[in-house]
Amino acid sequence: MDITLKPTPVGGTITIPASKSQTIRALLLATFANGTSIIHNPLDSQDTRSCMLACKAFGAELTPLPTQTDTGVHALRVLGFGLPIRPATIDCGNSGTTLYLAAGMAANSPHTITFTGDDQLRKRPIGNLLTSLADLGATITGTQGGVRALYPPFSIQGPLIGGKTSITCHTSQHLSALLLGAPLAKCDSDIEVPLLNEKPYVHITLAWLRAQGINYTHNEDLSHFTIPGGQSFKPFEAMVNGDFSSAAFFFCAAAISGGTITVQGLDRNDPQGDKEILPILEAMGCTICWQGNAVTVTGPCMGSLKGGDFDLNAMPDALPILAVTACFAKGTTKLGNVPQARIKETDRIAVMHQNLTALGAKVEELPDALVIHGTGTLKGGECDGFDDHRIIMAIAVASLACSDSITIHGIDAVDVTFPTFFQLLDSIRR
Repeated sequence: MDITLKPTPVGGTITIPASKSQTIRALLLATFANGTSIIHNPLDSQDTRSCMLACKAFGAELTPLPTQTDTGVHALRVLGFGLPIRPATIDCGNSGTTLYLAAGMAANSPHTITFTGDDQLRKRPIGNLLTSLADLGATITGTQGGVRALYPPFSIQGPLIGGKTSITCHTSQHLSALLLGAPLAKCDSDIEVPLLNEKPYVHITLAWLRAQGINYTHNEDLSHFTIPGGQSFKPFEAMVNGDFSSAAFFFCAAAISGGTITVQGLDRNDPQGDKEILPILEAMGCTICWQGNAVTVTGPCMGSLKGGDFDLNAMPDALPILAVTACFAKGTTKLGNVPQARIKETDRIAVMHQNLTALGAKVEELPDALVIHGTGTLKGGECDGFDDHRIIMAIAVASLACSDSITIHGIDAVDVTFPTFFQLLDSIRR
């Protein structure tokens, strides 16, 4: 489906949907626990539905609970049965988070688990993770020829024994997978991490492990972990907070339009890395004000944003929307140290370079960065969504302050993480 969006002033208050990263971790932990867990405010999206289907394939029972009428918050009951997980074929759809984290945990099952996904997911590299899982005792085979897989589909069979491994993590999800799987191994695991991108996502995983009472040690820079084996996950009750990755689009909508937008449902102390977009916007000239679980962003007068040099290694998902924002700033902005942006749903560095150039921006593409020579404006035009939810949402936000309308071809992928995005975008138009 295509959409045409016209420039318009913005303002208002919205409540942001729950975090995808937190929801998927909660679902998998509840599945691998032995007993009943209650998850309040889980995100309902294509990615989280893929995770729910995976949990059911593992044997868990998922039951929606009635919405609390006073808060509007819904909940999900998950009855998990712990290990051993039964044989299964897991179709992760488009969800890389589900693929990686579920593979790490399923490596403890004595039964064969096969993982696959859609066309995009089958292009997501997983060789480093599978090699480390094999180091710790799992048996890994590709679905064709028995050769160990570098990409999905693949099959995995445990149990994990423990031992030593070293893993280069171009995506933090590979390390999170090991951290979720290793506590269930028979013996202790020693994990060296010579390269780790996106560290805040690992802190999300560690927060869940602490809440579960899982023992582990690590050094300060997260380059070495020791995890005792023979541990187990326990049933729990938890609330999923709002998603800073989704909120970023509305923060930037205020920034580029000179409007004021309040986003509710966020936890200032949440370890999500994308909350660091707020100090970036403040450096570019926005005013940021927290009040409880709500943050208000006010942009400067249109054309008054300032460029800057920003390291996005910890928050690669913010690249598309910050690239849009930089086009409306004066001066040069470098969004750097983010090579992993090339191995997301699309090569987001190349795709944003193409789309922004089509809208009249002056953009340079580097191996690990985008350099935007901002002029304070963009013209309208046509863009391709590339079946990537964050590309689509970023270009949609750009339409608010362009000199003419933008047509985006193929917008259905927003359902992956943010099905209500266009409704909320429409609600802030003034």
